Amino acid sequence: MLVDEGSEGQRLDNFLVKLLKGVPKTHVYRVIRSGEVRVNKGRAAADTRLALGDEVRVPPVRTSKNAADRSEAPAAPAREFPVVYEDESLLVIDKPAGVAVHGGSGVSFGVIEQLRRARPQAKFLELVHRLDRETSGLLLVAKKRSALVALQDQFRNRETGKTYAALVVGAWPAKLKVIDAPLHKYLDAAGERRVRTTDEEDEEGRRSITLVRVAQACGDFTLLDVTIKTGRTHQIRVHLASAGHVIAGDDKYGDFALNKALARGEVVRGCKFDRMFLHARRLRFTHPASGEVIELEAPLPAECVALIAALTP
Repeated sequence: MLVDEGSEGQRLDNFLVKLLKGVPKTHVYRVIRSGEVRVNKGRAAADTRLALGDEVRVPPVRTSKNAADRSEAPAAPAREFPVVYEDESLLVIDKPAGVAVHGGSGVSFGVIEQLRRARPQAKFLELVHRLDRETSGLLLVAKKRSALVALQDQFRNRETGKTYAALVVGAWPAKLKVIDAPLHKYLDAAGERRVRTTDEEDEEGRRSITLVRVAQACGDFTLLDVTIKTGRTHQIRVHLASAGHVIAGDDKYGDFALNKALARGEVVRGCKFDRMFLHARRLRFTHPASGEVIELEAPLPAECVALIAALTP
């Protein structure tokens, strides 16, 4: 099957979910991970962006009425999210922590499915990029195919600016301003996607660059401004952890005992914090229609502000 203009720029997993109606999403992700799905005769990841004219080969997949029922339930509830910017081409929201950006393995629905239900009149709504489920902050959604393609080109060509606020454990060394370490994606024993730093000799490692600036000392923690030059899976979480300073509340790469203590309010008496402290606070891009440089900010969520205040002497 060749990718046409209607599917250009889509992620491979979203393309297959629409193509294979009635097939459970878990099965779609399974055939992708197994390498049975080929794009231009090569293996491809779920987040591969399809280009016009790409050839996608899909293995025979059996569907059934029961499978169709399972794939459609439960339906995504209609939900709007705080709007930071919107015009006829695009929408930028402030995503809360704990909400996936899209349905996938183990997740029935996410931000994009809920937005589509809340805006049935919208002819086109697609994610331009993604944030981890545990990360809050600025998320860009295209309302036109032309805007999606143009904005994704900017992200791929590193022409955008993305800055995050991250609270890490310990005193971050002010001299450590650049982390340039390749990242390697893999599946752990439980089949969960994970990432680790690797070296330049690793053929599956992808160069990843993170810029770090100390924003504020917070007792036994440090608030950082983190700007990513590459947008790899779990990049910030893994890079900061590899430097010996895990993000507070990170349930994949963090200090699990400390996370529990934070959630119980035992680190700072009376202040419970039960999420990962990573927030996409600033986003800069060129508007795909006007050519204007757009710079947006999302303030820290109330629970993050409260924790910083409680930690600061």
